[in-house]
Amino acid sequence: MVQVSGFGVGTFSVEGVEFPGLVVGERVLDLREFGGSVLSLLERWDEVWGLLLEVAEDGEGFAGGSYSLGEVRVCAPLAPRQIFQSGANYRTHVIDLAVAHRVREGDTRPLEELRAEAAEFMDGRAAGEPYLFLGLPSAVTGPYDDVVLPAWCEQGDWELELAAVIGRVAFRVSVDEALSFVAGYTIANDLTAREAVFRQDAGALGADWFRSKNAPTFLPLGPYVVPSAFVDPGDLRVRLTLNGEVMQDESTADMIFDVARLVSAASQVTPLLPGDLVMTGSPAGNGLHWGRLLRPGDVMEGSITGLGVQRNRCVAEEVR
Repeated sequence: MVQVSGFGVGTFSVEGVEFPGLVVGERVLDLREFGGSVLSLLERWDEVWGLLLEVAEDGEGFAGGSYSLGEVRVCAPLAPRQIFQSGANYRTHVIDLAVAHRVREGDTRPLEELRAEAAEFMDGRAAGEPYLFLGLPSAVTGPYDDVVLPAWCEQGDWELELAAVIGRVAFRVSVDEALSFVAGYTIANDLTAREAVFRQDAGALGADWFRSKNAPTFLPLGPYVVPSAFVDPGDLRVRLTLNGEVMQDESTADMIFDVARLVSAASQVTPLLPGDLVMTGSPAGNGLHWGRLLRPGDVMEGSITGLGVQRNRCVAEEVR
């Protein structure tokens, strides 16, 4: 038997039939005897966890059958029921945005002074509450699928981030216990149509996250859910390249509100269900920062330490 050092759970397809699988090395072990989907496994996570450890140890000797990764299509790892998204949650990212805003507004003070002012504000914000909003499951797509840029979107932007996957119903849980409700982690690229964020006709109503973030394929997810036993969410490298050029490269240590605080905060409002995603925000280096937004033909490649790699090509929507 092989000593287990970590594995991933995901959704795979062979000849058009999807099934849940366990990724150990370059093999995908068929988990259909334990449940018909990753979501059904998460609904029984406390029971299933021990079984998955045994399956991973058996490796290719597992009676349920296996495939090589080259034989299967890797789909989005799960179909979440609720997606909780976090805004402005990386300190350096928000400082960059604040300074850029000041400069656009005509503030002529030295950049060092502007950054110091923004940093002081961010340090104070950490004592408050996270900024959370909802995303639509219909935006989810696979880790290697094309991202379709809507015909109306001319300012598509990437936002690579860590997503926590809930494994037990969590309602009004404390920060100290919040991580015990997280089954694992995956990679999400939370794309945004920048021109749709602030509506000129809405005034003080604020940001239009519904339109700006929820187009089909605007949430590449995966490739796998890696169990929390194998992941330290406090110090992971979040890295995105565009056509091979590094755009984002930051540690989750730069988060203002860590995973536990985000999960706890979301749970104070509504129950979090198995399979729900709690997104943790994106670090510095979005397209808006670089002045380079997405175009058809662009290829985004995102990775987070220990969670794998996703790769998505951008294509234009076909208008009929």
